[in-house]
This record gives sequence, C-alpha cells and structure tokens, in this order.
Amino acid sequence: MKRITALGAAAGLAVALSGPISNSAQAQIKIGVAGPLTGGSAAFGAQLKNGVEQAVADINAAGGINGQKIQLFVGDDRGDPKEGVSVANKFVADGVKFVIGHFNSGVTMPASEVYQENGILVITPAATNPKITERKMWNMFRVCGRDDQQGGVAGNIIAQKFKGKRVAVVHDKTTYGQGLADETKKAMNKGGVKEVLYEGINKDDKDFTALVSKLKAANVDLVYWGGLHDTGGLIVRQMRDQGVKAPLMGGDGITDDEFATIAGPGAEGTLMTFSPDPRTNPENKQIVEVFRKKGFEPQAYTLYSYAALQIIKEAAEQAKSLDPKKVAAVISSGKPFKTVLGSLSFDKKGDVSNDGYLVDGKKKDRYVLYTWKKGPDGKISYFED
Repeated sequence: MKRITALGAAAGLAVALSGPISNSAQAQIKIGVAGPLTGGSAAFGAQLKNGVEQAVADINAAGGINGQKIQLFVGDDRGDPKEGVSVANKFVADGVKFVIGHFNSGVTMPASEVYQENGILVITPAATNPKITERKMWNMFRVCGRDDQQGGVAGNIIAQKFKGKRVAVVHDKTTYGQGLADETKKAMNKGGVKEVLYEGINKDDKDFTALVSKLKAANVDLVYWGGLHDTGGLIVRQMRDQGVKAPLMGGDGITDDEFATIAGPGAEGTLMTFSPDPRTNPENKQIVEVFRKKGFEPQAYTLYSYAALQIIKEAAEQAKSLDPKKVAAVISSGKPFKTVLGSLSFDKKGDVSNDGYLVDGKKKDRYVLYTWKKGPDGKISYFED
C-alpha cells in the first residue's frame, strides 16, 4: 500500500464507516461507496448508498463480476473534505479497488488523489465541478454532467424567461455551489441579463434575515441558488415568511423531495435544472419498483450510482481483468456501456462523451428544466417541463 496522506492521518480517528457489507461469504471484489450519510446532505448520501447496494445485490445474484462476488464497503464523508480523505484512506487500508463516490465536488477532489496514489478507480455519480476531470487523472470518471454544462443551460433559460427582470445570484461559497452559480451568471450575462445582487452565504447558516432583506430591497423577480437542498429550502421558507414572492431557481443540488419538506408550500414554483429523470424510462420500470417496494424512492442520483457499478462490471468483463488500470482503459476507450441511464460512453478525460446519454438510440439533453409543483398525490415535487 502506498503512503496515506497527512490530512487523512490527522482526521483518521474521526472517520464514520459502516462497512463492510458482505453479500457473500466468498466475496472477492472489494468495492466502496462513499457520500454524506449524516449531516445536511444525508438525503443524497442515501441515494448513493441505496443505488450501489441494489446494484451489488443484482450483480451478485447474477454471478458477480468475472465470476467473483462483490463485497461492499460504505463510507460516511459527512460532506467534509477531511472526512472524505479519511474515508479514502480507510478504503485503501481495507483493500478496496473500485469506489463509487463521492457526492460533493469539494470532497471528491482531495479523496480522488488518495485513490490515484493507491491504484483505485473512481466513478462519481454526482460531483459536477469541471476540475474533477480536468486534472489528467487515469482513475477519475463521472456519469453526471458538469457545472459549465448545467450553468450554461440555466443561464440561457434565465436569459430567455427573465429578460428585463431583476435577478439575484446567491451561492453557498462551496466548490459546487459557487462554481455552478458563477457558470450560470456567466451564461445569463452573455444572454443580456445582469444580476442586481450577487451574494455568498455560509452553507451552515440557519438565519437568512440579512439576505432576505437585501432581496427585498433589490425587488428581485428571481433568485438563482448555487447550493444544496437543505440550505436552499430554508432560504425559500424565510423568503416567503418575509413576503418575498420571487421564485427560486436551483440546480441538481436541490434534487430531493426533502427540499419541499424544508421549504414548505413556498417551494411550489421553484425552477430547477437536472438531467432527464431515468425513472421515467420504461425500461427502468422493474428496477424502480424494486426500490419502491423497499420503501425508498430512487430519486436523482440513485440510478446514477446504480449505473456506475454497471459500468465497472461491463468494463471489467471486457478487459477480462479486475485490475483497475485495465478497467479504466476500457472505460476511457469510447466504447458504449448499457446502463439504467441509457447507453453511455466516455471521453479521455473521464466525462460522458458528447455521444453519451443515448436512450432508445436517441440522444438525450444533458440538462433539462424542471418545475416544483403539486403532483397527483398533492405533494410538492419536481416535474420535467
């Protein structure tokens, strides 16, 4: 085993790790899944964990990978970069060779360096900052899109729908939140919309009285939010409590029904960009029902996590090897992989290629617009426009 980073050693005693989960007494392939299982982003950690656990169960039931069963290790990074490095170092010590995670971009990047040093292949279902795949790392892939792609779509939508309106841009100062907000601002500025307010807040704050006062004073027509669902939900609730009726618009970081629970009735009318919902693909009806029968709704990144393990399996079988570098070479070769997200292929950087996201032979947009509104059950959720 190669060296463990000093940052990981310093935080090693604090790591929260619930693995391994053994699906077979003869388990031979060690795979890890990591994300925020506790804290404000725990809803997303649950998506990653449930998606991978179900994929492991299905793959093991079908004979495993190259005839070998999977042993799953689960790591809780709490959405914190230091904890992410600690989880990575623990995976190294446990002999994990493939990792699905992490969720936060700011956690994924330092953890991925530990994985690279120790020969571990990583596929993130959710980390969207462009730098994740711009560092020329052999081991880093993602099945989601990028902030510069999502921000471009969001900014263009704002320029079309809110031209001549008063738009505020607010972010949570994180790698993901500010990165997405800045890409969106760049695109909407190019489209002729100049923000009336650009503000950064602390993601762990609970009282946004000062922010809401600024929004009221600016008489905003739209608040673009770069951040996650828990903080975004609180902002919406406090906006409505203080009489600000402008809708919020966010990105993939608010893609969980918990957003509406936190925000309350004021969540209705919220706009959101995210990839096409794989739950709506008729081919996924059976797997979606499997999750629902277990009492878990496979929102957002659940099926992205499931797809990540499908890709590892297919690539390992094509490589006829469980050597992470040989598997990585197959993934980056441009070959298509059949997944619950559709047919995916990857470029040399580790991003889904421009030919990716093919469903029934038809190219799907990387990001589309959703509106939060009441569904047939009377609950507020997100629906593709």
